[in-house]
Amino acid sequence: MASELKYKDWTVTDTCQYLEKEKLGEWIPTFQKNNITGIVLQNLTVDRLKDYGIVNFGDCLKILESIRKLWQVTEEGKFYVFCQVFNDPIHGHLELHPLLIKITDTPQFQRLRNIKQLGGVYFVYPGASHNRFEHSIGVAYLAGELVKSLSTRQPELLITPTDILCVQIAGLCHDLGHGPFSHLFDDMFIPKAKKMKKEAEKQKEKKHETVSCEMFDHLVKCNNLMPVMKKHGLNPIDLDFIKEMIAGPLDSSTTKGKWPYKGRTEEKSFLYEIVSNKRNGIDVDKFDYFARDCYHLGIQNNFDYRRFLKFARVCEVKVKVKKGETRMEKQICVREKEVHNLYNMFHTRYCIHRRACQHKVNSIIQTMIADAFVKADEHIQIEGSGGKMFTLSTAINDMEAYTKLTDCVFEQILNSPSKKGDEDQERDKKRDEDMAEAKEILQRIISRDLYKCLGETHYETSKKGTDSTDAEGNTGEEAGGDGGEEAGGDGGEEAGGDGGEEAGGSQPSASKKICDDWEEDLTQNLPDGLKKQDFEVTLISIDYGMKDKDPIKTVHFYAKDDPNNATKFEDQTGLKQATPEVSPGENNQNN
Repeated sequence: MASELKYKDWTVTDTCQYLEKEKLGEWIPTFQKNNITGIVLQNLTVDRLKDYGIVNFGDCLKILESIRKLWQVTEEGKFYVFCQVFNDPIHGHLELHPLLIKITDTPQFQRLRNIKQLGGVYFVYPGASHNRFEHSIGVAYLAGELVKSLSTRQPELLITPTDILCVQIAGLCHDLGHGPFSHLFDDMFIPKAKKMKKEAEKQKEKKHETVSCEMFDHLVKCNNLMPVMKKHGLNPIDLDFIKEMIAGPLDSSTTKGKWPYKGRTEEKSFLYEIVSNKRNGIDVDKFDYFARDCYHLGIQNNFDYRRFLKFARVCEVKVKVKKGETRMEKQICVREKEVHNLYNMFHTRYCIHRRACQHKVNSIIQTMIADAFVKADEHIQIEGSGGKMFTLSTAINDMEAYTKLTDCVFEQILNSPSKKGDEDQERDKKRDEDMAEAKEILQRIISRDLYKCLGETHYETSKKGTDSTDAEGNTGEEAGGDGGEEAGGDGGEEAGGDGGEEAGGSQPSASKKICDDWEEDLTQNLPDGLKKQDFEVTLISIDYGMKDKDPIKTVHFYAKDDPNNATKFEDQTGLKQATPEVSPGENNQNN
């Protein structure tokens, strides 16, 4: 019989010899009839074995359990891979696979040590000094814990060690694409920089997930990790799988209704819900940042992710593909009694955003940082691939240059020389003026001479997607979310802003008109001769992750006495009942 270390290369004869060795010889004719080679072994499930004529559930499990033994053998013929142990303040002692350590020990990953998890929140909450580095390690650990628990409880899922390793790598690398001060960079600075260059219509803005995939490719190539990955059983398809778990389908042209992923088949659709759950937002990324952010902010976290890991289970549920067409899909489900734990999770997200990410002072500080970056943009030169130079806003298009871009650019601007002796005096003058303005803005942050918030009002978003002002100051803080518009100004500067984990920076067109009108009114009513450009009205929207929808309505729950069948939660009271009401006008600010 061929070596068990290379079972993927087995012929039908080899698989049949293995069955004989495992005392499962009675099924050899079935394997021969269906031409089951080593490659097919990876995709065997209970349903497929039944299709082949092995109808007894117990026999199917015996065969699958024997096949799983093949995946426990490493290249050295041992059953254990020595992992490196970290002591994390959130998860305690955790282990990372040697391949993950190879990835962490690269310049592309180490840059995350110098990118604040919560951006400018550190200037408001002194404890919020944690970075993307430790968060990424925590997500990798939790990703491994969840997929391993599913594999242990449900061996029929045939989760391979390669699957587990890919899920862990996706968790580790999901935030490689973040720029300085995290979401501030791509949600605030980049749009402002493009607006200044009048490029808003020409180039589509990159999401940090897309940049994470580009940085991952760059990391693998620059550090020659492909041979190491192959040694651990990974191939190019697995790398696509990793990137799909981070950013979603790589091919946007996939026909609607067809399976959009290439890395894994529909049999393992549930694996795409572990790191970044596009369906309902319940994923290990949030499990870690809820626990970590609350720990460093001093905010109570009422969500217990450990209970979720204990009660998570994969079930087949019916999903709508397109009008009049459905299909069965494997999704991660949870016990029905855990519904309130999930409500606590979404309420924790709401509290973090409201009390920290969208804190009025944090919004002002992040707007000031973005303004300083815009002023300094053209004058920060970063060397990229081939010796080509990039600016602060264009470095995102070259991963070699982007690797050098971290929160340290704040200090670079703050400590920049007042003058630079260029031969081109006109360019030198422009550079000096812009850098002096950028430096002044950052110095004002350090000395706490911040922009001023002139006022705040509240609005409601109708179900049709149009905005209406609320004369009574209703905060609208149910599942539909909380919205506020802040206006600021100080001597021709701008204020307001949005920044934080998963906080968007774009404004709906209906709201944009309201913002423009308010800016115009402010200009007319103030006697200082200020211009419309001297103010910024910022739209802030806080919800439970799915705008006006209750995310719990997208989760399937199973019962203790029927663990293989899951249904949606039918309690129509939803988040409105499960979370506390906020008194109208609580968020009104006037300065």
